[in-house]
Amino acid sequence: MLSFLTACQPLTTKSLTVAGSTAFQPVVELAAAAYSQKAKVTVNVQGGGSGTGISQVEEGAIEIGNSDVFAAEKRGITVNRLRDYQVAVTGITPIVNPKTGINNISQRQLSDIFTGKIKNWRSIGGKNLKIIVINRSMGSGTRNNFEKWGLNGQRSMVAQEQSSTGTVRKIVAATPGAISYIAFPYVNSEVQALSIDGVAPTKKNVRNNNWRIWAYEHMYTLKRNNTAARSFINYMMSAAVQRKIIPKLGYIAVSSMKIKRSESGKVTHNINRSGGKIVGSHPDRP
Repeated sequence: MLSFLTACQPLTTKSLTVAGSTAFQPVVELAAAAYSQKAKVTVNVQGGGSGTGISQVEEGAIEIGNSDVFAAEKRGITVNRLRDYQVAVTGITPIVNPKTGINNISQRQLSDIFTGKIKNWRSIGGKNLKIIVINRSMGSGTRNNFEKWGLNGQRSMVAQEQSSTGTVRKIVAATPGAISYIAFPYVNSEVQALSIDGVAPTKKNVRNNNWRIWAYEHMYTLKRNNTAARSFINYMMSAAVQRKIIPKLGYIAVSSMKIKRSESGKVTHNINRSGGKIVGSHPDRP
């Protein structure tokens, strides 16, 4: 957990807790650090996964819940109690240990690997290595989106599970034969991101939906949220974050998307939105 404080703040400084999606955590942490220099608010940033973020904000345990899935996709959530701010977009890519000898895979092969039908990389032109699947935990929005868009709705096989994106990358990098999936900004030279059917995992391909494995980064609050929560989300949607922090860290501003996608998966042309204070999306705003 990170807590960002302005030096010599008075004891009356307000506090705010933001938790949930680890995929979006780097942006929130950097924005919180900058925001603490502008406002007398302590912003506590935590991970825990999208499911945790949504459930805790609904329970009133935290002020803002980060999620890379729609709240309606989580069981037991009363969606009409929440306000949805779509702050950014994150691409998600399958990654492998570089020793597999694979950099492109078909959609069918990807599904067959994660459902346990293909067990050795040699079967699809790679090295003679056993395939080791690493999953995110069940509450992970990254996992939800990968299964929905990368595996065409199929559930991944039972395998090792990890609760954070950083841990997944570390394990894949250190384990010959390993495969998993992470958000674009976490990809580095220690792992190999896979193209699918010749389409590369790039921000350009996400913007026009040629790369289908992506997610909105939502920030949820209760509909009757407090001033501190509203002020921080307004800052997240300002040019300082949307035009600087988000692209700097490898994420995509919602306003730069060529299309928009509903919870059901319906894709429509996006009317470009730019400038102003609010550049995200508020689908349930009255």
